[in-house]
Amino acid sequence: MSLILQIQQIGAVTTDTLNHATSQVVVPATAVAPLPTHTFSLWEMVLSGGPIMIPIGLLSLAAVFIFFERYFTIKKSSKIDTNFLNQIRDFMHQGNVDSAISLSKNTDNPVAKMVHKGLLRLGKPVKDIESAIENVGKLELYKMEKNLSLLGTIAGIAPMFGFLGTIFGVIKIFYNISLADNISIGLIAGGLYEKMVTTASGLMVGIFAYVGYHYLIIMIDRVVNKMEINAIEFIDLLEEPAKK
Repeated sequence: MSLILQIQQIGAVTTDTLNHATSQVVVPATAVAPLPTHTFSLWEMVLSGGPIMIPIGLLSLAAVFIFFERYFTIKKSSKIDTNFLNQIRDFMHQGNVDSAISLSKNTDNPVAKMVHKGLLRLGKPVKDIESAIENVGKLELYKMEKNLSLLGTIAGIAPMFGFLGTIFGVIKIFYNISLADNISIGLIAGGLYEKMVTTASGLMVGIFAYVGYHYLIIMIDRVVNKMEINAIEFIDLLEEPAKK
């Protein structure tokens, strides 16, 4: 029995020693390597799009130029003095047609040009005067709408160029895969994200051109509305002596 007790005591001491030694072992923390990051500038992103970015860039410059050129032109045409027609009415009531003609000639806006043409047609039937005023109004509308069709065209073709660049990029990616005889996430994603730049660029140019086109159309509609109102008032002014 004493031998068994000694063996049990020796086993207990050995177990305590092992547990103590194990508790003293320090397991180093696993070092987690940071994910590689790469930041690139906007210019680098544009260059990554490839040659297709050249026509997209040209379209963006054209869209910006056409929008602001048309904006300031239409803005100038919309500045119609509310007292202009009242002054014309005063001159007409005074019988001073020459002053009315001079005022309309020296005033630079579509309404003044319409009134000027109408005053030059005094003495002719009202229908002829209305026709002359309408022709001038159409001409002024054509001037305001100049190059707007180009802006609308850019809104349509810029996204197409973007999609075309992405398709070319995808074709190149699969061609490289066929040469490497290996499908790698890095090989696919590395080339695809670069080619998606063309799609994003084309869409941004298209959206800008689309919004700019419709904004200018709204501005023109407002000017045309003012032109129509003033033309009607001018015709009524010509018919006032006949009403008396």
